[in-house]
Amino acid sequence: MDSSVVCTETFATDGCLKSGNKKKISRDVESDIEALYKAVPQLAKTFRIIEKIGEGTFSSVYLGEARMPDGRREVFALKHLIPTSHPTRIAAELQCLTVAGGRENVIGVEYCFRKEDQVVIVMPYMEHQAIVDIIGSLSFEEVRLYIYHLLKALRHIHQFGIIHRDIKPNNFLYNRKAKTFALVDFGLAQGTADTQIELLKDLAGSRKAPRPVFSEKNLNSCDSAATKHETKTPLIKPMKRGELSSSRFPSAQGGPAMVRSQKAQRGGHQPLTCNCFQTDRVCNVCLSRKQQVAPRAGTPGFRAPEVLTKCPNQGTAIDVWSAGVIFLSLLSGRYPFFKASDDMVALAQIMTIRGSRETVRAAKAFGKTVLCSRELPRMDLRVLCEMLRGRRADEVVKPISKTKFVCKAPDHQPQNQACETPPMLPKSQDQTPNASPRHDCLVQDERGWDAVPDEAYDLLDHLLDLNPTSRLTAAQALDHPLFKHL
Repeated sequence: MDSSVVCTETFATDGCLKSGNKKKISRDVESDIEALYKAVPQLAKTFRIIEKIGEGTFSSVYLGEARMPDGRREVFALKHLIPTSHPTRIAAELQCLTVAGGRENVIGVEYCFRKEDQVVIVMPYMEHQAIVDIIGSLSFEEVRLYIYHLLKALRHIHQFGIIHRDIKPNNFLYNRKAKTFALVDFGLAQGTADTQIELLKDLAGSRKAPRPVFSEKNLNSCDSAATKHETKTPLIKPMKRGELSSSRFPSAQGGPAMVRSQKAQRGGHQPLTCNCFQTDRVCNVCLSRKQQVAPRAGTPGFRAPEVLTKCPNQGTAIDVWSAGVIFLSLLSGRYPFFKASDDMVALAQIMTIRGSRETVRAAKAFGKTVLCSRELPRMDLRVLCEMLRGRRADEVVKPISKTKFVCKAPDHQPQNQACETPPMLPKSQDQTPNASPRHDCLVQDERGWDAVPDEAYDLLDHLLDLNPTSRLTAAQALDHPLFKHL
């Protein structure tokens, strides 16, 4: 395995620590290291843990030094998984690293230590720089190389049927000096229908209990332990199945709405309908419908529209969307680009960039309905990025008025959620899709930002395709004219 491709996880330190160098660490980190030695005693026989270099929700990463058989000292990244992680999830991550790792900008694995429920994955360590620290000094050529190598890594893992599900700069490490890259952290990975990672198939099969699409609690459920011991009166009175055909529910205007019978639904006719959509209540008809399983793993700001709208059929296209968000961030010089408190706010932010009409059309293509109270035009990506970089002195950042909308899945429980767009987003006169960029106000830049080719924004437009079925694959994106000289 190529030991030059190495990894750390999120929040990793910059720079490579030399052998023998001592760095002062906090008392808390010292306690964590001592606890790790105690939890996995085998580590002490092989590694001298230097410091903690990363900490996330599901793991902590340490920098460890080992003496090799030839006398050399080499540093590694030691990823300690939290004991509550599902064993199949841990094994699936290891299998992803073993099968697909070690080449094509994808991190590999060197060793794995386990004692009872304590697991430590040992990977090579790579000196790298955090994008948030260097985004202001990146040249366009560096950005082009970064996206090119990210797409190479995605093409590679997608060939194995691996959906990474958490593509972001912190998980695609960049050594600026050596121009090396590494895709890390497969802790949230899922498999496609034809995945070659057997444990990802097992992981998909282990999901027996469907999760609510809109995170609602079924107030009529009697299965949970909490419900069994609940003595309070439920907010919505449970109904018997036979009562559905004769019950009436108030419509949005306060009038009654007849509910179709279960018999008609079983006979293949029009299913049960109601008028609780866009009201402040959820009726028993909607609560009685089968809940939809919809994966939502990922980092806010990088989730694709089909993830935000809880589409149950998600594929490798969600990784490509995340790569597009990274590209947008690097071209505009703004990181993070999207920052939302919840999925509905995130979708509204995407609307302000990609257009409300386009969002509605794309959502309809994968079985969702998105309603917007006002029409938002699609923005020209070149104008947007150049303005955010301060290269368009004639453009003014103007506030966009609040936009409220609701999102629902047909034939499933509706949910009324309102949100507003970011308070300050760029608004330009060139917001039409085919607006030609104006270069008269641009200033020469030695980093190449005054000469970004149209191919860059064309690729960005295709990576941020709202419809996952027409979105470029990673393999197709690598054939884009932007990379013709690579």
